[in-house]
Amino acid sequence: MLFRATHRGTHECDLLIGGYVARRLASLSEAEMDALEEVMELPDSDLADWLTGRLPIPPEADSPMLRAIRAAAEAGESQR
Repeated sequence: MLFRATHRGTHECDLLIGGYVARRLASLSEAEMDALEEVMELPDSDLADWLTGRLPIPPEADSPMLRAIRAAAEAGESQR
């Protein structure tokens, strides 16, 4: 999971998602891991816009996991 999170294809998502996963992977529940898998299936271009706040997260993609990653990014916690 950590490798996939840090090798997404865009440097921005590698940092945002990879940093989040690196800090929290050991403490994620099975349900949170499933939610993370769903987030990681989303296109990098959309994730980059949503996680940086350039665009709002649309209702069809919104999830507690995506909001948690965005909150960590906004707090500067997702940088590796």
